[in-house]
Amino acid sequence: MKNWTKYGAVLAAGVLSAGLLTGPAAAQPARTCGLNLGAITAGGDHREVVITDDGYVADNWIVAKDLFPDGQVRLSATLRYGSAEVGGMAHQGPVIMGSTMYDSSYVTANGTGAVTERQLTRVGPGWQVYRSLDRSTYLTATTQRDTEYSLHNDGTLYRRNVTYKNGVASRQITGWQSGYRGVKAMTLISQTATYDTFLMTLTSGKLYTARLPLAGGHIIPGVVKQVRGSTWQGFETLVAAACDDGVLLLGIDKDTGSAYLYKVGHANGAATPISMIKKVAGTFKDPVYFHWQLFTGERLAGD
Repeated sequence: MKNWTKYGAVLAAGVLSAGLLTGPAAAQPARTCGLNLGAITAGGDHREVVITDDGYVADNWIVAKDLFPDGQVRLSATLRYGSAEVGGMAHQGPVIMGSTMYDSSYVTANGTGAVTERQLTRVGPGWQVYRSLDRSTYLTATTQRDTEYSLHNDGTLYRRNVTYKNGVASRQITGWQSGYRGVKAMTLISQTATYDTFLMTLTSGKLYTARLPLAGGHIIPGVVKQVRGSTWQGFETLVAAACDDGVLLLGIDKDTGSAYLYKVGHANGAATPISMIKKVAGTFKDPVYFHWQLFTGERLAGD
């Protein structure tokens, strides 16, 4: 796949820019922020669901059909999309099928329709022992940082630096931290030049933040704080997106097919403000969910 359009040339006002909303969403009032929920269906399709900051489903459509074998994808990190040099909309991100990681990329005409420039690049085996995968892409006017985080079944969280040469990604482990065995779901809620912050639910029902610095040697000196003491165990998936001075957080309970939207403010342990906006209309039972990130320099607000 050819290179992306240079990052600064794809600027937009925000995650709900005019080029992102189509169909029913075009008739809705302007929003300051929203959440682009991605999914991989049982049939191997890519889906996008646009959820506004008041919990309204602005749009729900299939971005690309039959990308992966039916029922094979276990995990997906955040996927980026934006204008491609070849024209149309490029989509790129890692997935894990069975025990193997792949870097997936393709182009569509306008965010939907026929798929071209498709590539599925094998990264390597051994990923059957991981149960969570996410990626932090941090952009400035001149640089880009791609950091992947994967949670091992033994409760060790690994951090990898991702670099690109001639369009091919390479990964290097840069740190790890143990003690996350009870984590059920996790999502990135904050980024700065020096650290990433995740929100995590535990099987016990507790809710935690983990601030993970990018420096400090192989043992990550992460700072873990309890945010809530109970009731969060029902969510198998968390997805977050920047919104004003905090993030929109979507919790998905696959057992019931339900999704609940929250607003989370500045992360500060038990003092972190969290308010439920509403239960989102629809059924949420796709096998894999992730965050679609518009590749325009968007990033989660630093806490």
